[in-house]
Amino acid sequence: MSINPFELQPKNVEDTFLDFKELYPKSYDKDATDPYTKTRIILMNGTEFEAVWFSHQFSRHCNNNDIRRELALMRRVEQQQQKRISNLKPINETILETTIGYEQLAVDLTSILAKDENDPVVKKALDFALLEDFDHLYRYANLLEMEHHIYADKLVGKYTEIMPGRPTIAEARYPFDDIKYFIDNKTADLSTKLHVNIITAAEQQTMNYYMNVSCFYTSDIGRRLYQEIGLIEEQHVSQYGGLIDTNCTWLENLLMHEYTECYLYYSCFETECDPYIKKIWEQQFEQEVAHLHKAAELLKKYEGKEWQQVIPNAEFPKLLSLGSNIDYVREILKSVRLTGKLEDYTPVSSLPDDDNYFKYQNSVIKSPEDVPSHDIIERYIVKNGQDYRFEVEPHIIEALQDRKVDNTTIARTKKEDILT
Repeated sequence: MSINPFELQPKNVEDTFLDFKELYPKSYDKDATDPYTKTRIILMNGTEFEAVWFSHQFSRHCNNNDIRRELALMRRVEQQQQKRISNLKPINETILETTIGYEQLAVDLTSILAKDENDPVVKKALDFALLEDFDHLYRYANLLEMEHHIYADKLVGKYTEIMPGRPTIAEARYPFDDIKYFIDNKTADLSTKLHVNIITAAEQQTMNYYMNVSCFYTSDIGRRLYQEIGLIEEQHVSQYGGLIDTNCTWLENLLMHEYTECYLYYSCFETECDPYIKKIWEQQFEQEVAHLHKAAELLKKYEGKEWQQVIPNAEFPKLLSLGSNIDYVREILKSVRLTGKLEDYTPVSSLPDDDNYFKYQNSVIKSPEDVPSHDIIERYIVKNGQDYRFEVEPHIIEALQDRKVDNTTIARTKKEDILT
């Protein structure tokens, strides 16, 4: 059954506040909960953070206190939603165990969006960053087993492979090369508009998580790894956030934010296997419907626009269903040697010797041995004879098949093996 959230009867926003007993949920069981329940929680935590962050920025750029009061009202509910979702994480789940969920979400969410994306610019961006998050999962998984003797394949339910992608050492690019063309909301498919909003919020949540937990990690090598990958996540946020139409007004953006939240909560509700958490998704979907109708009311009152002018066909497109994407990732790995080049992507081997990519690499990487993501794999190999992986079959890229050596030249230098 198709759903148009604008046709639903909304509650009053002020009637959706939660009391403190409702606000603190029962945490999930980290050993028994489905991996995709965990990733849905991470996704919606990031979606709520983006809603709050956007609302604050809107308020700081708005000279109408009546609008600012309405934003404050909705924002208070969004804050409650975010804090409720965040506390579904159990106390006994470590920073690093949670991180595995973040990277599984990044891999499978990006894959699902890319498979359904029609805009070539957006699809290229998704496929490109997918291989970097895939590599991050591999680096964190080796750290997890090395320090805590926990195998990440169990945490991801063996739904997601754990092996090298585009090596993290190769991902450090000059900032200019993370900026891409933005979409046009007037002509873009609704699914495309949803995809850029969803992936921006998800990657932003990952960036913020790594940025904030790095200093709390309990080993120097772990702290350094969070630093390094946190910087790459900032690059991803620059890339994905830059895809959003910059010509939209603040109120048009507000409407699209609220619609995105409605779409995601309804998708989570329809696909959730945990009855307790499914009820939370249903309740927060109803809260977001109230926010959506309020955003439409503000758009009409202050800009004289109907919601149909921003979202002409508001029936939800195909719902988001998180799941395994092993075959898709393996196919995209064939493009592992690409790097960013202004608005496009190109093989590193095609770059001129004086390209900004090499200048930036040389400025931040004096020696591969100093790079945490490489250091961790080298330490693991020295200790165990080979790296930690979960593969359903050998790596599709021959240069990344050797488990006794961490490849620091592929996708990074011009003198490397031809793609196999």
